[in-house]
Amino acid sequence: MSTSIPDPVLKQSVKLALIQLAAGADKQVNLQRAAEHVTKAASQGNKIVVLPECFNSPYGTKYFPQYAETLLPSPPPADQAPSFHALSKMASDNKIYLVGGSIPEFNPDTGKHYNTSLIFGPDGKLLSTHRKTHLFDIDIPGKITFCESEVLSPGNKVTIVDLPEYGKIAVAICYDLRFPELATIATRHGAFALIYPGAFNTTTGPLHWRLLGQARAVDNQVYVALCSPARDVNSDYQAWGHTMVVDPMASVLVEADEHETIVEWELENDKITEPRKNIPINSQRRFDVYPDISKGDVQFEES
Repeated sequence: MSTSIPDPVLKQSVKLALIQLAAGADKQVNLQRAAEHVTKAASQGNKIVVLPECFNSPYGTKYFPQYAETLLPSPPPADQAPSFHALSKMASDNKIYLVGGSIPEFNPDTGKHYNTSLIFGPDGKLLSTHRKTHLFDIDIPGKITFCESEVLSPGNKVTIVDLPEYGKIAVAICYDLRFPELATIATRHGAFALIYPGAFNTTTGPLHWRLLGQARAVDNQVYVALCSPARDVNSDYQAWGHTMVVDPMASVLVEADEHETIVEWELENDKITEPRKNIPINSQRRFDVYPDISKGDVQFEES
C-alpha cells in the first residue's frame, strides 16, 4: 500500500547552515554572537539557517527559569522576549529562514516552562513554534542523570513548517530525535528535511547522536540536520557537538568536531527522489498489516 508524498518534495536546491555556537552566561552576548554567526552564514549563500538548542543560555534545569522569556501573546513585547525579537531581526536582516534553536519559555497563565524553538521567515515574521515534545529524563548510573521534567513541561504537537519556495521542513528538539514517530509523520506529510537543534552530551552523544540521525534519515529517505551547541569543558553540562547533515541514504555528508563552527550543505531534490525510486518503501508498506501512524490522531496544533 502506498504512502502519498508530494513530488518534488524539495522544489529547488537550497543551502542549509547549522551554527554550532558556544553559549555563555550573558544572554545579550549570546544573542549578539548568534547574530554575527547568522550574518556570516547568510553571506555564504545559505537560505535556511539553524541555531542550536538553548543558544541564548547555559543548558540546565537550574538555568531554565532564570533565562525564560514570555512568548505569548505573540508577538511579545521586546522587554519580555528579547530573544524573540533578536531572532526576528536576524531573519529579516539576512532574508533567510531561521530555525532559532531553542530558548526557555515561561507561560505566566499556566506557570509552566517549555524548551521552545521559534522559526522565522525572511520577512522576520514568526512562522511556527515547537515546544520540545519529549523531555530529557534519563539516569545512566555513574555517568549522567538529568531530569528536564523537574522544571519543564512538554509540548503537544508535530511541527511542520512550509517554506513556500522550497517545501516543508519538520522541527523537533534534541530528545525528540529518539522517537521515530515524529519523523515518520512529518515525512509522510511531505517534509524534505528533519531539523533537530539538540544538545546531546558526552555520554549519549558518542553512543547515539550519529546513529539516530542516520536512522531517521534512512527510515524516511529524507535529509536530517542535527545542530548542537559547541562544547564548553567548563560548563555544568558538556554538549557533544558533532553537528551534522545526513542524506536520505544515511550518509553523513558533513560533520563538525566539538568546537564552534558553521556546517553547510546544499540540499537537492534528486538526492531524495533517487533513493525513493531505487528502494521504493513508500509503495511497499503493508497498512493492511499495521496502521499508518500519519493517518491517526495526530496533533499539529498545541492543545
